[in-house]
Amino acid sequence: MARARRIVPRMLAPSRILRTTPAQAGGGRSREALVERAREAIEEGSRSFHAASLLFDRPAREKAWLLYAWCRRCDDLADGQDHGRPAEGPAPEGRAGAERRLRAIRLLTERAFEGLPTADPAFDAFGLVARESGLTREMAEDVIMGFELDATGWRPRTEADLARYCYHVAGAVGVMMAVVMGVARDDGETLDRACDLGIAFQLANIARDIGEDDAAERCYLPVDWLVEQDIEPGQHMKPHHRRELAAMAAQLVERMERHEAAARLGAARLPFRRRWAVLAAARIYGAIGREVRARGTAAWDRRVAIGRREKARHIAAAFWEAVKNRPPRPDPMPEWTRGSILIDVRMAGPVAKPPMDPLPDES
Repeated sequence: MARARRIVPRMLAPSRILRTTPAQAGGGRSREALVERAREAIEEGSRSFHAASLLFDRPAREKAWLLYAWCRRCDDLADGQDHGRPAEGPAPEGRAGAERRLRAIRLLTERAFEGLPTADPAFDAFGLVARESGLTREMAEDVIMGFELDATGWRPRTEADLARYCYHVAGAVGVMMAVVMGVARDDGETLDRACDLGIAFQLANIARDIGEDDAAERCYLPVDWLVEQDIEPGQHMKPHHRRELAAMAAQLVERMERHEAAARLGAARLPFRRRWAVLAAARIYGAIGREVRARGTAAWDRRVAIGRREKARHIAAAFWEAVKNRPPRPDPMPEWTRGSILIDVRMAGPVAKPPMDPLPDES
């Protein structure tokens, strides 16, 4: 009589043979697919950046798109938006919701650095460009701190606070973009000038968007400036304060021009096509700031925009500027420097936030 075989139940996937997800740049997505999604993101999110990026050689252009996609997605997640516009669905849940969104940004960014899939093409794109270009976690955290400032309702009290904000939301992006374009991480002088360009962009944005920011209950004019102009809290957009508002916008644009001029010194060190693209972007954003100043008290009656023909003129002018490649050194150089801002950041410590109720257990 044959012996009956004893059937022993087996685990379908015993723990000793479970395999971890293999780490690979881009989280396993194809580079072509990530680049295409990134191109769509920049085309929809920023026409000015998209126009300038087309001047890059293909390798730099694609890396710039990949980095932009991450920046755009982080900004949208932090603010509960979609390409800078209110997202469909329920409104963000106050401070607790902001904390969750920032936590998600940091976790997804860390997974991207590790080469693990994130289920989000923008973060996978960042993992790819970080691996290709040598971007660091410290660089990414400097940018994420800018999203944190916005998401937690922070506002500047002093010019030093404004400098810190402009560094995190734009200057630090300029540093990353320079590294993406091939600038060595130890080339401090060129990275400083890239930071200047980002700060110039942000100062132009702040001057242009004072009205829109007020409608969203935000204000990036330092409290000290408003006090000097004898403007009551939350009243800077009132018609009887337009003259004072125009004066403060002119202050922003004056600083913008100094940083813009300093940035040209760094652009001079780049290969021709990359230099051309940077100079074109500088001219386009500089034109935004100068138009705000030129309109004076009417600057916020309608949004300042640079049309296609004017962009084309700036791109053509940037071409000849790139050919000549002899930018004058501004005198004086910008008061805000990357080094001094970073010292202030370290002294200031973590972002100051109002007390929060503890997050509920998510387990």
